Amino acid sequence: MTHGKHANAIEISILVYPHLLITSLTLPIEMLRAGEAFAKSHHRYDEFTPLNINLVASTVKPIANRTGLAIMPDSDPDTAPYSDLIIVPGIWRNPRPVVSKHPRLVNWLADSWLQGSHIVGVGTGNCLVAEAGLLNGHPATTHWHYAEQFKRDYPNVQLKPDFFITQSERMYTVASLNALADVIVHIISQYYGREAAQHVERNFSHEIRKPYEDQRYLEGAVDKHPDELIAQIQFWLKNNLTSELTLQEIAAQFSLSYRTFTRRFRQATSQTPIEYWQQLRVQSAKELLASSNLSIQEVALEVGYNDQGHLTRVFKKVLSQTPSEYRTVVRRKLFG
Repeated sequence: MTHGKHANAIEISILVYPHLLITSLTLPIEMLRAGEAFAKSHHRYDEFTPLNINLVASTVKPIANRTGLAIMPDSDPDTAPYSDLIIVPGIWRNPRPVVSKHPRLVNWLADSWLQGSHIVGVGTGNCLVAEAGLLNGHPATTHWHYAEQFKRDYPNVQLKPDFFITQSERMYTVASLNALADVIVHIISQYYGREAAQHVERNFSHEIRKPYEDQRYLEGAVDKHPDELIAQIQFWLKNNLTSELTLQEIAAQFSLSYRTFTRRFRQATSQTPIEYWQQLRVQSAKELLASSNLSIQEVALEVGYNDQGHLTRVFKKVLSQTPSEYRTVVRRKLFG
């Protein structure tokens, strides 16, 4: 990620408007400032580039917010500087009224994109990016609650509701605050290097996060598979690890016979549904063992196994070690 036209500062603009989700404004600012502070104390003076963070609104009047914190914009589309990076925060409730009231911001986004800005859209904030025409023909994600409305409003966007992050060259879209944090860590590593990014990650993440590269949908990479229905079922399985339903009942929920379901699943993923669900549970258990203080029994219940013994048997089969042995080894790495 280059530093654009102003080598003396990295120019970052954040759009602000009524009903914005204030954490999607404050979290990236605090993370970016932490990365900048780390770089300032660890880089040579002549190698350090400061950040210039600018809040851009339709007009420069204070914006009242449901939290009671008024937001003071720095500039409007006419006075905003060239931006290396633009962040478009999420919107509380239905995004349509905000989109229709801020055509100047939509036009400014389109112009900035042509000038080479990188853009990160957050949740329903991606409706402003889509309105600017910047997502047509490209992958994007949004807040799950508005996914169907998004599809209707922006039929030319390749909506990927089962991904929390998408990247298409200079364009990132994220579905949640956690995913935004992961993208900001990735951006800090590009501005200030890996050490600065790791420092920020340690200070801001409440749990061990997945690296950005592992969880994005990258445009141009080979799609995982083209079977949309199986992708939906995979998403359902990921989010319902503790479900008591059998795979037969899950297939029926998606109007498939069990036989068709297993055949299509295998074709799409090169795994049986049982193998896939077990893999999800083991992955989730590994994350909990590494990053939480839950007992082994609690971890087992949390990932859908009815007791500790069941989890231990699966772990020995898949990883050749017990859950407690795994926890000891991984914690030594994390905290050693």
